[in-house]
Amino acid sequence: MADTDDADSALRDLRARFARALEGARGPGGGPDPAPYADALLARWAEPQRRYHTVAHLTAVLDHVDALAGHADDPDVVRLAAWFHDAVYLPDRSENEERSARLAERALTEAGVPEAKVAEVARLVRLTVTHDPADDDRDGQVLCDADLAVLASPPSAYAAYTVAVREEYHFVPVDAFREGRASVLRQLLGLPRLFRTPYGAEHWEATARHNLRGELDMLSTPAPPPA
Repeated sequence: MADTDDADSALRDLRARFARALEGARGPGGGPDPAPYADALLARWAEPQRRYHTVAHLTAVLDHVDALAGHADDPDVVRLAAWFHDAVYLPDRSENEERSARLAERALTEAGVPEAKVAEVARLVRLTVTHDPADDDRDGQVLCDADLAVLASPPSAYAAYTVAVREEYHFVPVDAFREGRASVLRQLLGLPRLFRTPYGAEHWEATARHNLRGELDMLSTPAPPPA
């Protein structure tokens, strides 16, 4: 019973956080009740094909956005982008970010968010394809840092993250997964900086690069033959 109560409380908190972000973004004009939009998004984040891109990941990204909010130009827009950034997620599809951005454009327009802010949310969602914001893109830096903060996790949490990612791609043969994952890690390590906010650069960069290099080394080791 306690676990159920905790889960219900966490969902209530997430609904309240969505409502605050939506109301902050759309301003004094108001609009429709935020609750149905929050519930529709939470249902997406709870889809059965997800192992890493879950409500727990959404919550972590929102927490990191809150921690970095002082660097953002429009924190509520960044929070909405966090809600939508993996709202459409099918591991075997390559256009998840684009479909998520289009979902944001439809839903937030209907919810009464001004056109310019809707466009900014969609732009931020699309930015998570590369995680490479411009030097003057403060909102993009906050969202990308928040999304990549998992890379700076302690060893046990980072190991759990890599297991969850593999579970999402369970349909990919072992060798193909190792090759594809290694390519992603090399792309990230090739970025001049993983984290663009001052906080991220100071507190997360070194640990994240250590974790990425360790995972890449592991993937580069030939898999043992089947027993």
